[in-house]
Amino acid sequence: MRKLYSYFRSSAAYRVRIALAFKGLDYQTVPVHLLRDGGEQHAPAYRDKNPAGLVPALEEAGQALTQSLAIIEYLEETYPLPALLPSDALDRARVRALAQTIACDIHPLNNLRVLAYLRDELALDQSQRDAWYRHWTEQGLAVVERLLADDARTGLCCHGDTPTMADCCLAPQMFNAQRFHCRLDHLPTVRRIYAHCTTLPAFQAAAPENQPDAE
Repeated sequence: MRKLYSYFRSSAAYRVRIALAFKGLDYQTVPVHLLRDGGEQHAPAYRDKNPAGLVPALEEAGQALTQSLAIIEYLEETYPLPALLPSDALDRARVRALAQTIACDIHPLNNLRVLAYLRDELALDQSQRDAWYRHWTEQGLAVVERLLADDARTGLCCHGDTPTMADCCLAPQMFNAQRFHCRLDHLPTVRRIYAHCTTLPAFQAAAPENQPDAE
């Protein structure tokens, strides 16, 4: 049985949960609480699996895979149907660009370790940290909105009418944007796609509130 080392509110783990559910792949959740006891991701046993001390890690065939987009690409190559990447090379490039705009441009600036640094090293209070989070999330999602709204290939989902790797990234980012009370009125296309995705079984199964470690 494959194992997913996950935290219910982790955006990166959420992406992988969506991909696993979309492809109908069974797995065992191994909770890694990012706040308890200073963060279980820092424990030596977990660091042996993921030296970065981040979630997720997917354990399969005796190997621990890290980095959410790399894991999703692995799942796509190993279990190609249903597909999370289009068949056309230009379309695949578009989907990857959308996914990376979220996973590489928005999410790293708002990762838990960044927020902890702002708190512990720069002594920013909660309101200042929240302002940081909202600024970079709102700005980044505005870029995603333009990429989606200006392209005829956008459908019910980020690319066409079925989910892709881009939607695996968009839904967790929007979940957290709502949790941090970000301004979203400037994102009509993003909000429409997110609302659609939340009706799909794979996204519902992967949602934070439906995880065994949800609080």
